[in-house]
Amino acid sequence: MIVRVVSLWLLLAAAASAQDSARIVYLGAADDPHYEPRPAYTGLSLRERKRPVDGARVAIRSARVPGRALGLTFELEEVLLDASDSVAEAVDRAGDRGALAILFDLPADRMKALLERERPPGTLWFNIRHRAGGWRTGRCPPALLHTLPSNGMLSDALAQHLRGRGWDRVLMLRGKSPADDEEAAAVRGSLAKFGLKLADERVFELSNDPRQRDLNNISLLTGGSRHDVVWLVDNAGEFGRYVPYATYAARPVVGSEGLTPHAWHWTFERYGAPQLNQRFRRLAGRDMSSQDWAAWAAVRAVIEGVQRIGTADGVAVAGFVRSDALSLDLYKGAPGSFRPWNGQLRQPILLATHNAVISLAPLEGFAHQTDTLDTLGIDRPESGCRP
Repeated sequence: MIVRVVSLWLLLAAAASAQDSARIVYLGAADDPHYEPRPAYTGLSLRERKRPVDGARVAIRSARVPGRALGLTFELEEVLLDASDSVAEAVDRAGDRGALAILFDLPADRMKALLERERPPGTLWFNIRHRAGGWRTGRCPPALLHTLPSNGMLSDALAQHLRGRGWDRVLMLRGKSPADDEEAAAVRGSLAKFGLKLADERVFELSNDPRQRDLNNISLLTGGSRHDVVWLVDNAGEFGRYVPYATYAARPVVGSEGLTPHAWHWTFERYGAPQLNQRFRRLAGRDMSSQDWAAWAAVRAVIEGVQRIGTADGVAVAGFVRSDALSLDLYKGAPGSFRPWNGQLRQPILLATHNAVISLAPLEGFAHQTDTLDTLGIDRPESGCRP
């Protein structure tokens, strides 16, 4: 059974009058394991995830001014699918109801079949969840736009920082999950791209088995290698939280712990970010995450398109959002637009500790022939995708 929650923010005082509607749909799964608590063996919940629809709600609220000027009602419809519900049918229903955009927050296996279909010309599809490079390179679904940065963009940002600091020799300490495999591949690519040396790559094992001592002892895992920094790849977070301050030699830890790359961070203090964080906190009662920000950015792109075109015509709005004419204020100091070859939103990346943003990438000194933001992630010449 499909669960729907419709949030309507009427943007004119005369709410009873007939108005055009600009509809955006958030599409998620009702029993999504991605949002289930993941307690450690002691019962601690290490990485609690919340649905990012709150980010979309904040963006809808911000549409009062353009809505009032254009005589439009911006509407956010929240749809949660059961396991038996068809994603394709839900997308068709959204299109039949005139949705300008669909924000996909679904497990990868439920998106694959959908992405083989051709997107209707008047509907924008946004990936607000998946960081894997395959969505932007190998499969390269032409219908999909990505507001969440890829693993490659995140690792490129961190590699730029290491290069700028002169921390050129990297020891990678990584887990064995498929997500860790994907992220580790992105790290290797970033090290090669920015001329850093992979001193060694070592796999840890989350186990109390004394026979696997070489794979779970942090001092042993980080000893016997000449390196400037430890790059940790641990998506589960259970092992990695013990790595800082426990390495064989005194070295900084980056990646999954220590200095970490983000699309967004609740401590960012520049470019209007505090105001966005405060608005989100008032609505959701928590800090804004990167995935919340990705949902916010997707809705903001649609609102910007409607405002610039002056109408809620789906074909016109989609054409504008996907074009070079889009210049989206991301509250990160540089305007965003979507790369035509793979649909990725160009954006700066925040490098932060748990309670402070230390740096903003691209860093000064890293140049590009057309757009400095394209130093982060797969550039046009390396992409297997084409517009």
